[in-house]
Amino acid sequence: MLRHYRATGADLPFGDPLRAHGTALEGYFWRLTDPGSGRVIVALCGVHRDGEGRSWSNVALAAHPGRVLHQADVPGGLADPDDLGVRAGAGTFHGDARGVRVDLGPRARLDLHIHEACAWPTGRALGGLGIGQVVPGLSQRWHPYLLGARATGTAQLDGERIDLDGFRVYAEKNWGTSGFPSRWWWGQAQHVDGRPDACVAFAGGAISLGPWRTHATAIVVRVGDRVVRLGDPVWSPVRTDFATDGRWRLRARSRRLTVELDGRADPAGAHLLPVPLPARRCSVPGARQHFDGQLHVTVRERGRLLLEGRSSLAGLEHGGAHVMAELSRAAAATAPGGRPAACLPVGRGRRAA
Repeated sequence: MLRHYRATGADLPFGDPLRAHGTALEGYFWRLTDPGSGRVIVALCGVHRDGEGRSWSNVALAAHPGRVLHQADVPGGLADPDDLGVRAGAGTFHGDARGVRVDLGPRARLDLHIHEACAWPTGRALGGLGIGQVVPGLSQRWHPYLLGARATGTAQLDGERIDLDGFRVYAEKNWGTSGFPSRWWWGQAQHVDGRPDACVAFAGGAISLGPWRTHATAIVVRVGDRVVRLGDPVWSPVRTDFATDGRWRLRARSRRLTVELDGRADPAGAHLLPVPLPARRCSVPGARQHFDGQLHVTVRERGRLLLEGRSSLAGLEHGGAHVMAELSRAAAATAPGGRPAACLPVGRGRRAA
C-alpha cells in the first residue's frame, strides 16, 4: 500500500522524499558556485516514464560565464527507489549524495565530489514542500535537500579544465505525476552577504490535483545551523510579484518570521535549459534560467534581523508553456518551411552553446 501511495508522488510524515517514487518525472539538480571566479556550473538529470511505462532520461551540463550548455536525451535510466541516486546512459550520468559524474563527450565532463554537506535537518516531519508532501496526486513536488557543501573535483567544458576546489554546492530533487507544471518560478543563491553558511532557495508555480488548480510557492532559508521554511497557505503564505521575466519579488510571513526576496536579471542573458516532456520521450527548451542574477535577501524573526545581504550569482528562473510557445514561434519563423524542429528521437544527443 505504501508503494502505491508513493507512486502518487506523496510521502508520509518523516518519510524520505529523496527515494524515487515511480512517478512520470524524477528530477535531480546540482548547482555549483564560486564567487571568487564568478563561475557557476549546473548539472541535471531527469528519469522519466512515457505512457507505456518505458523509461528515458534527459541530461544537461551548463556553465557561466558564457551560455555554455551541453545536453542529451538518452534511452533508459534508473532513479534509485532506496536512496538518493540516479543513473542515465552508459556512463553519461551518475549522481548520488557523494558526488556527480557527467560525460557528454570530451567538451562536457564533470567529476564532482561533495564534502561537509549541510543536509536538510533530520527529524523534521515534512520536507521543502511542507504539508503538500502528504497530499496524493499533486502534479509537481520539490525538495531542496543539500543547502551547502564543499566541492572538489574537476570539470572539462569547451576545452577548459576547471578546478572545483573552493566551489560551494547546492542540490535539490523534484518529481511529478505528469511532468513540469504549466508555469513556474524558481531561485537559489548561496554566499548571501558573503556568508558561505547562508543559502536561500524558492520554487513555485501552477499546481493541480484533479480538476483543482492553484498557485503556490515555498521558500527555504539556511542561516548557519538553522533552516527555516515558509509557504504553507494558512500559516506562512508567500506573495509573489513578477512584473516581467527579469524580476522576482517574494514576500513571506509566519507568526515569527518574515522573508523578503528581490531578484533581478537581464532577460536576454538567460540560459535556455531543457524541460522534459515525459509522454513524448524528449526534452525541449522551456526554462529561462539566469546563472548570475542579483538577489537581495532579508530575513527577520519578530523584527530582529537574522540575515540581510545580496548574492550576485543567484540562479533565477521562469519557465512553462508560455516560454515554450514563444521559443516555438521563434523557431518556426526561422526554420525551413516555417516549422519548428521536432523533438529529437531518444538516443540522439544535442548540444547548444
